[in-house]
Amino acid sequence: MGGIRRWWGGRGGRWTRRTLLATTLVVVVTLAAAGVALRAQYAGAPGEDTRTRGRDAYWLGHAWVDGRKNDKDLDAFTAKLRGSGIKDLFVHTGPLDHDGTLPATRYPKARWLVEGVHRRLPDVRVQAWLGDQLASEGPVGLRLGNPATRAAVVTTARQVLDDAHFDGVHFDLEPLPSGDRNYLALLDSLHALTRPRGAVLSVAAHQIDPLPALHSAAESLTGHGKWWAQAYFGQVARRVDQIAVMSYDTAMPVQSLYGGYVARQTALALQVTPKQTDLLMGLPFYDDESMSHHGSAETVEAAVRGARLGLARTDRHRQHFGVALYVDFAERDEDWAAYRKGWGRPQS
Repeated sequence: MGGIRRWWGGRGGRWTRRTLLATTLVVVVTLAAAGVALRAQYAGAPGEDTRTRGRDAYWLGHAWVDGRKNDKDLDAFTAKLRGSGIKDLFVHTGPLDHDGTLPATRYPKARWLVEGVHRRLPDVRVQAWLGDQLASEGPVGLRLGNPATRAAVVTTARQVLDDAHFDGVHFDLEPLPSGDRNYLALLDSLHALTRPRGAVLSVAAHQIDPLPALHSAAESLTGHGKWWAQAYFGQVARRVDQIAVMSYDTAMPVQSLYGGYVARQTALALQVTPKQTDLLMGLPFYDDESMSHHGSAETVEAAVRGARLGLARTDRHRQHFGVALYVDFAERDEDWAAYRKGWGRPQS
């Protein structure tokens, strides 16, 4: 979920350097031909009505549930959230073991956090962020094709909801190939659990093909599927209450191209996401420099402007829409300031 070290990084990392380089080259070469179109996507004025609907989210690291944070930290954090559009907190509660289970010893302070947030900010929901590396591109990882593993993931979701009274569960399972039917089956089973409880089922989603069938070409060349087909994105979105696009790590070299790319991703996602499903566009709250992420290009300012332009052109009055901030432990002061300035509530 980003250019920074992931929570499964100790298990061998997401990709080999060769795969990452090949994927990045595919992105750069392909999108270079569409540069003019992306710049055009970034042009124009989105309008003041394309600002927060109060449905934004924030990914938070494991320190909030393992004992490293205290009441003083929570006081300062919740004070910062007041007056913003943040509705949901995705708090890293895993990672899952590869068999889909999760020892309760990994989140000893989860109930403290949930109860503390609810006391300070009653309208903010706290979700358990769960995930793992999938064995979709190598021998190591969680196997969605195993029915017992999928059943264990559902049991884990029930476990964290019961243990800490989370308001929902947010899943990030990667790398997830476009068209994976086992993932859809898992989401159906998870929704059967969360819906009767009134809990939120939320997922992090891959980006959508910026060009038709690009995911197939990239996977054939690199063995890694970076994008989902738009139709598959829609199938996932219809099975959840909330879907957050990981709209960063794009290899875009400048802000105008990155912002245009986010505008295009926003439009593609809006076209296939049900009106009642919250669609969130990810904002890069980190400043890595790598082959897939250039911090000078992938800025919060460009992402916010791109999301607003995509919203304005596609479904301006949609209310179930927001942005998702990734991630609190890498955030800089200027990231939060850019989010509040570019996406904050219109001034009366």
